[in-house]
Amino acid sequence: MKLVTLVSGGIDSTLMSILAKDQGFELFPLFINYGQLNLDLEWKSCRANHAKFKLGTPQRLELSGFGEKIKSGLTTKKLRVLEDAFLPGRNSLFLLTAASYAYQIQSKNIAIGLLSDRFKLFPDQSKGFIKRAERFLSFEMDYDLKVLAPLMRFNKAEVVELAKAKGITKTYSCHAGTVPPCGGCIACKEIEKAMKTLNKR
Repeated sequence: MKLVTLVSGGIDSTLMSILAKDQGFELFPLFINYGQLNLDLEWKSCRANHAKFKLGTPQRLELSGFGEKIKSGLTTKKLRVLEDAFLPGRNSLFLLTAASYAYQIQSKNIAIGLLSDRFKLFPDQSKGFIKRAERFLSFEMDYDLKVLAPLMRFNKAEVVELAKAKGITKTYSCHAGTVPPCGGCIACKEIEKAMKTLNKR
């Protein structure tokens, strides 16, 4: 079965793609440039991991104008990378783009790397959002689509643990786009918290 995977080069989407491959899906990875500060490092990590794990060749879609007009701490240094991290419409943009690509290649499935919504920070990270998006996209295209979020049964510590077991060692998620990672953005703080949880075991 064909599956359009929304990928970023981070630990979540890399693990999601490996799990989907293990389940027998034929992967069609889609990387979206929405104007994010960490674009270059995300893209580098994305290509490297897809080559290493044979996850298909990522297709890069250029939508940088979205982040230029719809600003957040993810897209401009003029805002705070932690407190202003919410980018309204980002996940909707991702799913609409993936659905359009799926329609074009005749895939009935798209996947996004959202984690358990028990720990969601934003409204577009929930099971309710996924269900409503699936209904809307299927209706809008008159095409029976499934929106998969296979990591929703995991928290971040579980993702980090499973990623290690799968041999995932080098990903990039820092929203600030710095080397070394900033340590202060949501992505960095989630990884730090997950590592502390695992080290206590």
